[in-house]
Amino acid sequence: MELQDVFYNKSEYIETASGNKVSRQSVLCGSQNIVLNGKSIIFTDCIIRGDLSSVRVGRHCVISSRAVIRPPYKKFAKGVAYFPLTIGDHVFIEEDSIVQAAQVGSYVHIGKNAVIGRRSVLKDCCAVLPNSVVPPETVIPPFAVFGGSPALQVSELPESTQLLMTELTREFYQHFQAAPG
Repeated sequence: MELQDVFYNKSEYIETASGNKVSRQSVLCGSQNIVLNGKSIIFTDCIIRGDLSSVRVGRHCVISSRAVIRPPYKKFAKGVAYFPLTIGDHVFIEEDSIVQAAQVGSYVHIGKNAVIGRRSVLKDCCAVLPNSVVPPETVIPPFAVFGGSPALQVSELPESTQLLMTELTREFYQHFQAAPG
């Protein structure tokens, strides 16, 4: 299935030298601690909290509107400590999702309105269904599909998931173009 072209107003997005397209309406707190490795799209009203700890986002990632990316934390007797958040390559995070994972592997799809609990680990080639709540410190294995509240494994992904996610994110980036004129 061929994706339709999505046009954006060039004045509303910043395009970096490495090909990242970041909405001017997104909130990047502590931008010195946020690393986008290239050809990623950050839509409007996203919040990425680099002021808490470092956030690394791989290549060809899509972070949809109103998503919140926040490093995980752990409470200690003397206070709270935040840990770095790493997101792999070819990751698609849909609208209104909240991600507080310690690690999101490559080729991962997170559905709309999903909540990823703090210090969770999403391995490569897995998916979280829309409206799911992944409990804190959950490990989602490769090729697993998690859904529900609390999220449990509901099915498995095909072995071609890596290829499918690579194709999806690359095509999405190619079809996300500046409006003519």
